[in-house]
Amino acid sequence: MSTNVYDILVERGFIEQCTHEDEVRELLGKESVTFYIGFDATADSLTAGHFLTVMAMMHMQRAGHRPIALLGGGTTMIGDPSGKSDMRTLMTRETIDYNAMRFKEQLSKFIDFSDDKAIIANNADWLLDLNYVEFLREIGIHFSVNKMLAAEAYKQRMEKGLTFFEFNYMLMQSYDFWKLFKDYDCALQLGGNDQWSNIISGVDLIRRKEQKPAYGLTFKLLTTSEGIKMGKTMKGALWLDPEKTTPYEFYQYWRNIEDVKVEECLGLLTFLPMDEVRRLGALEGAEINKAKEVLAYEITKLVHSEEDAIKAQEASRALFEGGAKSEAVPTTTYPAAKFSEGIDLISLMCDAKLASSRSDARRTIQQGGVTVNDKKVEDIDLVLTDKDFDSDKAILVRKGKKTYHRFMAE
Repeated sequence: MSTNVYDILVERGFIEQCTHEDEVRELLGKESVTFYIGFDATADSLTAGHFLTVMAMMHMQRAGHRPIALLGGGTTMIGDPSGKSDMRTLMTRETIDYNAMRFKEQLSKFIDFSDDKAIIANNADWLLDLNYVEFLREIGIHFSVNKMLAAEAYKQRMEKGLTFFEFNYMLMQSYDFWKLFKDYDCALQLGGNDQWSNIISGVDLIRRKEQKPAYGLTFKLLTTSEGIKMGKTMKGALWLDPEKTTPYEFYQYWRNIEDVKVEECLGLLTFLPMDEVRRLGALEGAEINKAKEVLAYEITKLVHSEEDAIKAQEASRALFEGGAKSEAVPTTTYPAAKFSEGIDLISLMCDAKLASSRSDARRTIQQGGVTVNDKKVEDIDLVLTDKDFDSDKAILVRKGKKTYHRFMAE
């Protein structure tokens, strides 16, 4: 008999909490289960954080279960308060619809939606036309305000002030689960661990209204060893869209993660066998860099393509060995006339997001953290011209040990 997908998810490090562990494992072992994961359309691309849940969906689909990717065209109109200290910025319906369409395109790369093997739904289809009084009569009566206020999702907001507007979010997500249960026989909801309160509310609603079992399961959130959400770069989020985060930048992010996180990320974000994951995770000292290369290569191959992964790996190796020959290095171009006049290094660093401000750039140069064409910069007011171009007609700026950027003339 094939391995139960529940055991695969446990072994690879996905599962954080589960409402009825034995029942869920038994269910996943004996029949094809329809499950759902929600994606609120708050941006026009999925991020590295989403990718962990996408990987879980892929494992589930490979094991014969049917995913529903629920796009939050309706819930995004409110915004989930979970893990947020402030209310989210309200977005227009047009922006949300566009974002949902982009999510669908990206998810189709990982999930097979052909022949009803998976479903894409959008909760705008039922949430936006709800009659509020009917909704309260049908759904609101099943929710205890005392219990809701005790939920982790709301606790953090209580001190700053939780709007009634956001207080509805849990009811809406629970309604989604009930709706999918009714329409598609979906009895299992999966999500990040910050969704636990919302998920168990949906499980409870179905059990009360239908007197039938429903289940919830949450995944580990990708965090650094300090507990900060992983996937944040100097430019903001680590996007799956190559136009927003280039395959090279994406590769470099994973190539440079903390040593202690390598094994965990190999388990969660690649399909490598667990024996290999453990072997790579056990490498020490300089050897761990080999494991990081494998991690970065495998994730870039999954998210982008094998060709992109090979290019990024070659570029990364070239830079680690002191060269900058590859086309995949992040590059900013200026009109040739600008280099004839000369551009100060601080402006270049700010333009390329190598510094968050001019004072940040100044400080980094003063601390000896910047090189230009492999020479450490001592002069804080350094101005660069076309006379500084190397043999590739480029200027290579390195910040710290690992962040490179190339500047060229058009």
